[in-house]
This record gives sequence, C-alpha cells and structure tokens, in this order.
Amino acid sequence: MPLSPGKRSVTALFSDPLCPFCHRTRIVVAEKNISAEIIDIDPANLPEDLVRLNPHNSAPTLVARDLILYDSKVIMEYFDERFPHPPLMPVDPISRARIRLMFYRIDQDWYRLLGGTKTHRSNISSKTRKMLIEDLTILSPTFEKTPFFMNEEFSLLDCALAPLLWRLLALEAELPPQAKLVEDYANRMFARDSFQQSLSAAERAMRTKATSPI
Repeated sequence: MPLSPGKRSVTALFSDPLCPFCHRTRIVVAEKNISAEIIDIDPANLPEDLVRLNPHNSAPTLVARDLILYDSKVIMEYFDERFPHPPLMPVDPISRARIRLMFYRIDQDWYRLLGGTKTHRSNISSKTRKMLIEDLTILSPTFEKTPFFMNEEFSLLDCALAPLLWRLLALEAELPPQAKLVEDYANRMFARDSFQQSLSAAERAMRTKATSPI
C-alpha cells in the first residue's frame, strides 16, 4: 500500500544510500535513537510515493503522520526539536548562531564544491580536491580547542561534517600531516555507535574499496 502521511504511525525517511545529505540525517536518527523506517531509494528509479510527496523528487524526505519535510538541515533541526534528548544544539543563541553559520559554510564551501549529492573521485577535478584539502588543513587548529567541532558536545555540526570526512578516501583527498587534528577528529566521529549505525552498505563499501589494493 502506498504511503499515506495522514495514516502512518511511524516516521519514514526516504534515503539515498550514497548521498551525504541523507547520511547526516541518518546520523541524527541513530544518535537520538529515533524509531524511524529508513527507506532506501534508487535516484534513477524513484518510488512513486516519494514523487507524490516531494515536488522536488529529492532525498532525504521525511514523512511523519501529517508532516512531510525535505532538505537535510530542516529535517535535522526538526529531529533535534522533536526529540530533545540528547540535544544536538547548544542552549545559548550566540553559540547556536555560530554553529548554523559554520553549517552554512560546510554546505556552501565544501559540499557545493564537490557538486551534486554523490561524492566520487571521478566527479571532481584535481583543483577541487586540492581546495578541499587546503580548507580542511587551514581549519585544523579549530579541532584542538574543543572535543567536538566548535562545541563541547556532539552537535548537528558534527553530523554535517562527518559524512564528508568519511568520503575523503573515495575522493582520493588525502590529508597532509599538518591536518592530523582533522584526521584524529574524523576517527573519533567514525568510532561513535551512532555513526556506525548510520552507515549504509554502500557507504561501508566506499571506504573498503578506497583502501583495497589495485
């Protein structure tokens, strides 16, 4: 039976198994232990339900009773407000604004740099790869100041950045020794239970193939 948002008793999240924007919403689901049905989609063959519910035909798309949301940032903030424990945003408005601004930079400076929702080495130029590495290296000292990215606690900012860092090997974007703090931070994020639970089979294979000998 097709999805009917007015009759569903569970939360359903349409998710592309290779999309980093979908990945970060899955991290929030796992971090907050939200009871959600993850519906994997093939972008080349979208399910009728998704086409009917989302005029942009995009993933992630969230369906929860009468609520339909798309855009990963909207979905992530909704989850954080709807399921407040553990909180993934600081309480004070100044810290929240700083995190939102860095969130914007991650999307505008790095994800947009890669182009599209699929991150694969064949899709980016050596110049783009170099720019990404340089930006992360310049930012490296930031990761020494707090246990998490710009915050004392795990936040939506970590959820946004971790999927990008996970894909660096597949992008053949190797960080230099000067960016060791970024690499250490990435490994801490990858070791979190919520991150491991969030990974699709395709995302796990992404790192396996990247590290396999030719």
